Amino acid sequence: MTLQRMDNVGIIVEDLDAAVAFFTELGLIVEGRAQIEGHFADQAVGLDGVRSDIAMMRTPDGHSKLELAQYHHPAPIGAGADSPPPNTVGLHRVMFAVDDIDDTIARLRPHGAELLGEVAQYKDTYRLCYLRGPSGILLALAEQIG
Repeated sequence: MTLQRMDNVGIIVEDLDAAVAFFTELGLIVEGRAQIEGHFADQAVGLDGVRSDIAMMRTPDGHSKLELAQYHHPAPIGAGADSPPPNTVGLHRVMFAVDDIDDTIARLRPHGAELLGEVAQYKDTYRLCYLRGPSGILLALAEQIG
């Protein structure tokens, strides 16, 4: 048996509606929302009394998905007052290819996006940047220019 595909990346958020609005503005499409709880959830996650809301979002090409989850029980564990820097060990960031990086940043700012540095150009091929989204999620944007 071989690996078929990567199905999705799961991200725990503090405010599911705000995260859905942010990623919708980025261009992802909501496939569905659900409440997750019960014995199967406890078994799969390895926690007792799981109660959460999720939103499954996909990229316009249909090849990539994000599962956004807001835990109600057990209480979510926060990352602390400061969000971890980009060189923290663990899940690093999620990168999205966009057609206009400046427009994308401008559209995401009202949803709380904060640019970490500035938009940088790599040779004559890409413009790239890192930004923080809802719940401190670290994202990268890439615009192909060459």
